[in-house]
Amino acid sequence: MTNNLSPWQAALQQFNIAAEKLQLEDALRKRYATTKRELTVHFPVRMDDGSLRVFTGYRVHHDTTRGPAKGGIRYHHDVSLDEVKALAMWMTWKCAVVDIPFGGGKGGVIVDPRKLSLGEIERLTRRYATEIADWVGEEGDIPAPDVGTNPQIMAWFADTLSMHHGRLERSIVTGKPVLTGGSLGRVDATGRGISICVAEAAKFLGMELNGARVVVQGYGNVGSWCAHHLAQLGAKIIAVSDVSAGMHNADGIDLAALSAYAAKNKNEIAGFPGAARYAPEKILEIPCDILVPAALEKVINADNAPRLHPKILAEGANGPTLPEADPILRANNVFLIPDILANAGGVTVSYFEWVQGLQGFFWTEADVNARLTRVMVDAFGAVNAMAQKHHVDMRVAANMVAIDRVAQTYRLRGLYP
Repeated sequence: MTNNLSPWQAALQQFNIAAEKLQLEDALRKRYATTKRELTVHFPVRMDDGSLRVFTGYRVHHDTTRGPAKGGIRYHHDVSLDEVKALAMWMTWKCAVVDIPFGGGKGGVIVDPRKLSLGEIERLTRRYATEIADWVGEEGDIPAPDVGTNPQIMAWFADTLSMHHGRLERSIVTGKPVLTGGSLGRVDATGRGISICVAEAAKFLGMELNGARVVVQGYGNVGSWCAHHLAQLGAKIIAVSDVSAGMHNADGIDLAALSAYAAKNKNEIAGFPGAARYAPEKILEIPCDILVPAALEKVINADNAPRLHPKILAEGANGPTLPEADPILRANNVFLIPDILANAGGVTVSYFEWVQGLQGFFWTEADVNARLTRVMVDAFGAVNAMAQKHHVDMRVAANMVAIDRVAQTYRLRGLYP
């Protein structure tokens, strides 16, 4: 049992399985089994009471063969260099699996943003942006929101670097508010992408989505939008959870009422009158047709995987399943849509935002959503075809598609000098 497996070790295990299936040459295995560069920064921030507090942050580039490093910035008290490295690797494969011209990067600051005021978060963001400024640029490294960050934080980040450069940097980050150069359709893109993949999986399996029971762990931006889009397809959301509580209603949860309640209660769902309270750690085990873990890493392991029997498991979070659980899920006949495919809608629309910023020409929301649908459907098809051809699960297949694309690009570019 490997419950203590770190995110980086999990990412390496997944990579090695796919590399073996591809018969990837040893030189490239060594190259992709490490990062390109890693930055650790320690920086002071002035708190509201006048004191100084020193924070630690990271920025990691895994690979930039196919384009600029792309990846979010995470504000969370459990951020570590090991975690950021794993997330950067997963971003390399995620961008490649949907075939957009980015490499993989990731960043994070060790902080619980819920314990800071808005002013303290702004000062932390501007100082962190300054500390990693030499790495960031529209052709080199393009950050975005992640756990604990949002469009407002991206606006502060972009404004800071715009002030440094003496010009508006419209494409230096993505996930910005629309008024500051963000893209329509970005806020719900990750959740929408998950729902598109689920719909494609249901079509492949001959499964009816209308009335399908859905459990969503992590009712934040990704989980809530995923639930919303699946409900629009006719699915019934029977359970959700966040850091405050789990909520269950076998007859279906009124999502509009739930979101309105959370908006009035510090974005927490605890106490929602339209569902019964349920232990958050057990939410994944509720019998359902579609399970969406959309919280953090390492929530599905060898202990709980035997009790999970959804028809479809779509990973909304990055790395929610430990490698030890994958064969168990496959034995349970669970059709798994891995994170690097399922939640790639966010980075896909971030790519659209980057392109729009470079052009200074902005698309309609309908155009963004149509382009996103085409990308996700094509990516699902490519991964599923790889899975059927090689008789592997969808995680191995997604990694095979992604690694092969990166490796082919590397071979064509060659090694300099």
